[in-house]
Amino acid sequence: MDWLVKIGGSLFPENAAELLKSLEGTGVAVVCGGGDFADRVRYYDRILGFSEGAAHDSAILCMDITGRLLSDLCESAVPVRTLGECREVAERGFTPVILPSELLRFTDPVEHSWRVTSDSLSLIIAHMLGAKLLIATDVDGIYTERPPASDAKLINEISAKNLLSFGETSVDEALPELLIKLKTDCYVANGKFPKRVLSILRAGASEVICTVIRGD
Repeated sequence: MDWLVKIGGSLFPENAAELLKSLEGTGVAVVCGGGDFADRVRYYDRILGFSEGAAHDSAILCMDITGRLLSDLCESAVPVRTLGECREVAERGFTPVILPSELLRFTDPVEHSWRVTSDSLSLIIAHMLGAKLLIATDVDGIYTERPPASDAKLINEISAKNLLSFGETSVDEALPELLIKLKTDCYVANGKFPKRVLSILRAGASEVICTVIRGD
């Protein structure tokens, strides 16, 4: 399995469903961001002050929820909970949608804080699969300034070391650190345009609107 596509929660439900359907037959695996469900956990965490472990575990369960619901909207998608199930479903020609709570229950090496979101967790899962990570979100990639700033410019390629100084962008703060630690790259593209995602899966980032984050 060459690719794991993380479908951002910001795309849920309509754009996420369209993207998932477009991935039929590509042999990729999918994991979903927690979206509005995780945002509510974060909201109540600010008010009530949950323990870091409770907030972290609940946010991962939100990834399960969006993945389970999204897979129900696509006939070619099958929800899975283990790496073995993931590979088996892919071999049968379906798109495995990973519900990560069980997978990460005993193999979650990251800090439990809001610096870590589904972006970093998806990278960990991609590493488990031996796959490259493509993060599909609701913007074209990483920008010099956060959109909708008028002077924001898309960055086509950036090193994870340089990205460390950006803080939270369209990816979480911890992702650059993990990319450096794992010595791997990832791609960030706009999931509202499935053809862009498919082009990256087939031919890499050449001439595609996206950002490549280099971990070397």
